[in-house]
Amino acid sequence: MSLFAIGDLHLHFQSELKAPGQRTEKVWKNHEIRFAENCRRLISDTDTLLLAGDHSWGRNLAECERDFAYIEALPGRKILLRGNHDMFWDAKKTAALNADFSGRLFFLQNNYWPYRDENGAELALVGTKGFTFEGPFWVNRYREVVDWDRDAEAHARKIVSREAERLRISFEAAKADGFTRFILFLHYPPTSILERDSVFTRMAEEYGAEQVVYAHCHGASRFHDSIMGEKNGIRYSLVSGDYLRWVPQKIL
Repeated sequence: MSLFAIGDLHLHFQSELKAPGQRTEKVWKNHEIRFAENCRRLISDTDTLLLAGDHSWGRNLAECERDFAYIEALPGRKILLRGNHDMFWDAKKTAALNADFSGRLFFLQNNYWPYRDENGAELALVGTKGFTFEGPFWVNRYREVVDWDRDAEAHARKIVSREAERLRISFEAAKADGFTRFILFLHYPPTSILERDSVFTRMAEEYGAEQVVYAHCHGASRFHDSIMGEKNGIRYSLVSGDYLRWVPQKIL
């Protein structure tokens, strides 16, 4: 009864591949084959696999049909978090998605998933897409950030606020049902490169989350954009697929 996580599968069995790096970088070559093989090697049908966003390039459910079939065929229970490229997923219609895929996939948004570990301890898996300011930044010759687009930053703050409200709904729903232990999943990293903490890290501390797991950061230049390791008693983990080389990470 282990819990695994990975993000950013960016499947495109029926849709247009929109990321140039996915066409040219070696780590992405046949990644869906290698990932499925790793899942079959590591994950049993009694385990849980959380996919931390950016599941498909499909623009709607029809264009995601084969991508979802691929995900459903992976071993274990599958929980999906919303990513910035998941155009098929209207956050306001998550309940409809869960009704349509009942018993097959669970979509984590404004809700939570009750998880029981191998020792019988109960935790709530909570999460939302999240958001963080990603520039534009201006750097000096020493690669130090000296300024940034203030209008873009102000717009980002509005999205961060909306996502924080959605995350609190997730925490409060679990708390109302008696859960006191949490693992927090985000698609975006919890902090920007300008921040030491954020509304997401503060909320994790407020509710006593044991771990914060996130994705989204692609390429070696982005792998250390946010917190990794332990901070204030919480373990932070990046699980983007190319960072993990398509080997799902065991969370519990």
